[in-house]
Amino acid sequence: LRHNVLKGISAQMASAADKVDAGLPTALTVSSVIAVGTSHGLALVFDTNQALRLCLGSVAEGVEYGAVSALSINHDCTRLLCGFAKGQITMWDLANGKLLRTITDAHPPGTAILHVKFTDDPTLAVCNDSGGSVFELTFRRVMGLRSCDSRCLFSGSKGEVCCVEPLHASTQLRDHPITQHALLAMASLTKILVIGLKPSLKVWMTFPYGKVDPASVPQLAWQFVVAHKMVNPMLAFCRGDTVHFLLVKKDESGVIHVIKQRQLHLNCDLISLTWINSRTLLLLDSSERLHVLDRPSQEELETVDLSEVQLVYNSSHFKSLATGGNVSQALALVGEKACYQSVCCYSGQVVFLGTKSVHMMTLRNWRERVEHLLKQEKFVEALSLAWSFHEGTAKAVVGLYGDPAKRKSVVADKMVEILLLYADRSLKKCPEQGRIQVMEQHFQDMVPIMVDYCLLLHRTDLLFGQIYSRLVENSVAKGVFLESLEPYILSERIGCLTAPIMRDLLSHFQENGMMDSVENCLVHMDITSLDIQQVVQMCWEHQLYDAMIYVFNSGMNDYISPMEVSSACLYTVRGGFITLEDEQVVMGNKLLVYISCSLAGRAYPLGDIPEDLVPLVKNQVFEFLIRLHTPEAPEEEEVYPYIHTLLHFDTREFLNVLALTFEDFKNDKQALEYQQRIVDILLKVMVETSDFTPSQVGCLFTFLARQLAKPDNTLFVNRKLFDQVLEFLCSPDDDSRHTERQQVLLELLQVGGVIQFDEGRLLSLAEKAEFYQICEFVYEKKHLYDKIFFCYLKDPMRREEIFNYVHNMLSMPGYRPQERHSVREKALEHIQELVAIDPAKAADLMALHFAQEVEVLNVPLRTISDGRLPRSCVLPSEATRPQVSLRLGPGVHECHVDLLCRFSPQKVIDFLKASKDYRLEEAVQITRQHALHAATAYLLERKGDVLGAFQVLLQVRGIKPPTCDPQKEGRLQRVEEVLQEVIALCHRSSQGLDQQQREVCVPHTPAHSVMWCFPLNKRTCSVALSCSPSLKELTMQVLNSMSSFISLPAIVQRILQDPVYGKGKLAEIQGLILGMLETFTYEQTLLETTTNLLNQDLHWSLSHLRSAVSRALHPRFDHCNICLQQYKRRQEGADEIVVFSCGHLYHCQCLQSKCCTQLEWTLAWSCYKCTSSQGRRGAGPGRACDEEPGRGRSSSLAQVRVGG
Repeated sequence: LRHNVLKGISAQMASAADKVDAGLPTALTVSSVIAVGTSHGLALVFDTNQALRLCLGSVAEGVEYGAVSALSINHDCTRLLCGFAKGQITMWDLANGKLLRTITDAHPPGTAILHVKFTDDPTLAVCNDSGGSVFELTFRRVMGLRSCDSRCLFSGSKGEVCCVEPLHASTQLRDHPITQHALLAMASLTKILVIGLKPSLKVWMTFPYGKVDPASVPQLAWQFVVAHKMVNPMLAFCRGDTVHFLLVKKDESGVIHVIKQRQLHLNCDLISLTWINSRTLLLLDSSERLHVLDRPSQEELETVDLSEVQLVYNSSHFKSLATGGNVSQALALVGEKACYQSVCCYSGQVVFLGTKSVHMMTLRNWRERVEHLLKQEKFVEALSLAWSFHEGTAKAVVGLYGDPAKRKSVVADKMVEILLLYADRSLKKCPEQGRIQVMEQHFQDMVPIMVDYCLLLHRTDLLFGQIYSRLVENSVAKGVFLESLEPYILSERIGCLTAPIMRDLLSHFQENGMMDSVENCLVHMDITSLDIQQVVQMCWEHQLYDAMIYVFNSGMNDYISPMEVSSACLYTVRGGFITLEDEQVVMGNKLLVYISCSLAGRAYPLGDIPEDLVPLVKNQVFEFLIRLHTPEAPEEEEVYPYIHTLLHFDTREFLNVLALTFEDFKNDKQALEYQQRIVDILLKVMVETSDFTPSQVGCLFTFLARQLAKPDNTLFVNRKLFDQVLEFLCSPDDDSRHTERQQVLLELLQVGGVIQFDEGRLLSLAEKAEFYQICEFVYEKKHLYDKIFFCYLKDPMRREEIFNYVHNMLSMPGYRPQERHSVREKALEHIQELVAIDPAKAADLMALHFAQEVEVLNVPLRTISDGRLPRSCVLPSEATRPQVSLRLGPGVHECHVDLLCRFSPQKVIDFLKASKDYRLEEAVQITRQHALHAATAYLLERKGDVLGAFQVLLQVRGIKPPTCDPQKEGRLQRVEEVLQEVIALCHRSSQGLDQQQREVCVPHTPAHSVMWCFPLNKRTCSVALSCSPSLKELTMQVLNSMSSFISLPAIVQRILQDPVYGKGKLAEIQGLILGMLETFTYEQTLLETTTNLLNQDLHWSLSHLRSAVSRALHPRFDHCNICLQQYKRRQEGADEIVVFSCGHLYHCQCLQSKCCTQLEWTLAWSCYKCTSSQGRRGAGPGRACDEEPGRGRSSSLAQVRVGG
């Protein structure tokens, strides 16, 4: 937007207010002239130069008519209508300023004129007064007398209209079919109406607002728009924050249709709505902010603050203050923000009337918008805006005319001008001092923009001409420019460079070591303008193989030289091959891909070979491959050096290239001849020489087998060659590459080579060479599955897979019963070998398929010397497949116990705890046989023989006595562990023993409980004395454990009766006894304290309960809540009354019949109403009635008394 203040008009308005007492401005209208109405009844008319042409009316008339409240000029700018605050309307001749009509009876008196509008018919106008009515004014002139007829179009009694807008058409659209109807839009406080004044009055559409803010101002605006390639009027209206669009169309039958378009929501309250052109609207909100809106995209383009305008509002006229204020409250509320007469649009210019000035808003044309950005040195934004004009995506475009091509040409010229200015500015603004990185960043921010827009405009002449000539003055700018071309070359937006640019580009990249960029650019460009010899030399120097091949192909149509030169790098003159360096490996791989592309008709590294050259290139490549010697070959050179070289470089990939090429050979006789010739050469080279590995030879015959297996095969290969290869691969004298040779032969057989061999001879050679996979392949073809079992069993690399093979054979469908049975029998015969391979998998296999034979297999399994029979065989919980566990007899479990005792004694107890299927007596015998006392004690305890288990644990006396040597403290720890086992046994068993049995289970004295492990002699006594602290600690543990089951006096008596402490040795146990007494004192004090706390808590609860029960209850009602009779008036004799703490009262008999429970000798009462309400809330019916007294859910406390 461009914001201009009409200073001439503003100054003369102020002058008129001072000199002629014109008053403040009140209304505005714009046409070829600008008319401003004042508060003292004058109308000031200004021409386009802002000069005052006319001052219509007088101050005296202003006193009579009041302020000018509305203005309107007809379409040819010859008449001016003025509406006044007191209801009068005057018509003036704008040519001479003559008063033509004064209309005083067009509407009811006592109301102000809010709007007066000319239609396109100069004899027809409409007006709207503060009573909400709308009238049609028809002007006539008969016999020189001017008159005006008025007709009411809408009565304010049916809903007050506060805005009217007739449809105006420009001169070019005067013949539009809709203009003859003289459409008029009216906005009331509740709805929108569109009516036609001609040929007769007719309502075409009504549209209610819905729920809106009553203080919001209705707005209307017409505009002819292009929709569906037709021009039709569109009505925009709003009230509040939503703008609606209605398209008006007329069909062939003459009926007008009003079609609702999409609506627009804004986050503001709108008070003015104006079309500035067919695509752009200006919206003014209640905060006096102007919004520029693009209608097709509904995008807000700009926002301008107009608070400085000090907009004039029409509130006094809507309140009709000049006639006494006789208006409705709704209309007066709308008038608070009404500014209908202060905003006017004409020919793309919107004029705003302020209290002291007049302002004009216009859309800048496209050039002005670009220049506006250029003045601010926003070149990037200017280019972006200009490009949007060029592509037709810009919004609110003004000033671009003509067809699209002409518009693009005009904009492109402007963009060229901007680009040249931008190039100059980039050089002028370059930092003169500082690091080179700063200068590079400066040009990296600017140069790519120039390149991008030049390419968008297809102006490479500008880019490589004027712009480059400017940038080349700065070396940094030149380098950035050349580097910025790379992405455009790679994306093929630049296909050809001028010779100077190309030379500079290659030189710059070469100087900066950017050879990868050189190669990437070369393969995407037209290089006919380059020095081919120089480029090829550069490519060889820097290993740019892709570029070198591209230059030969595209520059010279030479497809063979790259292959000759590349092969020479891989081949040594004497026929020997050395270890290749990385660069040679890369070149060799590229050579294979290049050969593949050439034979397939594709250009390398991208694109396609011209169709007319494809057959020629294929023939040249084949001839190259089958050459007998290289050019200038020495005498010692081998024949067919190129095939020899490629086979040695990568046999498999070279053969894959040939295989892909042979796929395309259909009916081409010459191609088939080349195919046979190449196969013959391959056989000659690889079979007759000994410098190829078995893998390479195998690749060749695999390739041949695949070709021979094709249905349309035309190749001929001597079968004796396959026999030679078979003997070569199966040679038993060569142990090297055993796996490789077997794999090669297997691959050869799998692709169809088996038909080339005699199966018997093949099997014989494979068995001698121990090629078990080959044997399996042959046996499977013959359905000899039992022999395949031995292939797995003998093959050290696949022995683990034998279990899956047996499982699949016995479970998967597709095999005959005889075949399954043979494999099953072999597995049973060799079960010991299977267990030796993997016991766990063998157990799964037995559980799945040999459940019935497990008892039979138990005998041979006993002979396994390492005890690897897994627990999963006998424990379902430990099977790797829980779903395949099975129930075995006790003999198998006992066998497993015996094996564990022999080979894994530390796992015996875990197994005994996990399994319950063995016999206790036999298990006890087995553990006793192997002297596993802990396992024997566990079994005896489980059997119920606690004393026996106790005696077994006491048998661990064979442990050597501990010493106090720190390195042998583990023995003392073992004593402690055994002691803990004894104590744990006593703890577990004491619950089920009487006092006498408990005392038997406890060692005779605490001293014995520690010393029972060692023989009583002088050495053990001295050791015990030296380890006294540890032994005393163990003794205290025994005493603490005994105190839970044996009385303290009995323990003390046992200690005193011990012969060890006789003869005056009580001092040795003084500490133990004192410790026991301290423990006793502590526990006694703890018990007394706990008892006192519990008693205090019980006393507090009982006292509070007694207080609650003893408190008098006051009934809230004087009647029974069941029978609803007053308890005082009941006629029966003495009757008990039950009152609850909740306030409900019942007769005893009534309550007893409803909710009472007999508990032994007492009745349990509960409040019936409270219980019922709890039941409805989910407590369940009668739940509270069943609870004991004092524990019920009801909070009521019952008191019973006898009523008289």
